[in-house]
This record gives sequence, structure tokens and C-alpha cells, in this order.
Amino acid sequence: QVQLVESGGGLVQAGGSLRLSCAASGRTSSRYAMGWFRQASGKEREFVAARGWSGTSTSYADSVKGRFTISRDNAKNTVYLQMNSLKPEDTAVYYCAASKFIIATKIHQYDYWGQGTQVTVSS
Repeated sequence: QVQLVESGGGLVQAGGSLRLSCAASGRTSSRYAMGWFRQASGKEREFVAARGWSGTSTSYADSVKGRFTISRDNAKNTVYLQMNSLKPEDTAVYYCAASKFIIATKIHQYDYWGQGTQVTVSS
């Protein structure tokens, strides 16, 4: 079992930045792909970004490319999501997830999920 705890969410003005963190504990291993998803009110959960367990492969949703960066520190069992140039449409609950795939972008490919952290971007 792997436990994931997100932090770093909050309220920010449009154009601002936030950095989300996801700390993993339990049966942790660097050989998990890590991903971020988000779910806005009344909408389905959607893929945001993923980083492979090797740390070299990344994938981003088109809506966040060039603005968000996913990184990981395997020594700390932590993954980060740096979010810049935030827009009101980025408002959502952000979830961290771990996958046994080399890299994964689909919800069903992820085995463990955090509880989520709210990000609100005001216009």
C-alpha cells in the first residue's frame, strides 16, 4: 500500500503561481509513475501531468503545457507540480496518483490516489 498526501493548494489570483506537493509513504518505491489529475466542480476528473518512474519521461495535458511542470524527488518520495500563469479555468481539486506503469496518463492506470487539494484561481 502507498499513501499519498497532497499539499500546497490555495487561493491565487489569475497570473499567479502555486506549487503543489505530494508526499508518498508506506510501501514506497521510486518505480512508480506519478501523476496529477484535477476535477472541477461538476466535471469529470482529468489528466494534468505525469512523470515516469525513471524521472526522464513526462506528459502534459495540452491545456497546461508551457505553464505547469511536474518534478519528483525520489529520495524524499515527493512529487511536485509547479503551476505558473494560472487561469480561472485551472480551478479544481488536484489529485496526486501513483501508477505501476512506466508512465501513465489514464485514470484507470493509477493504483493509488491522494485525497486532493483545492486550487482556486480568481479572476
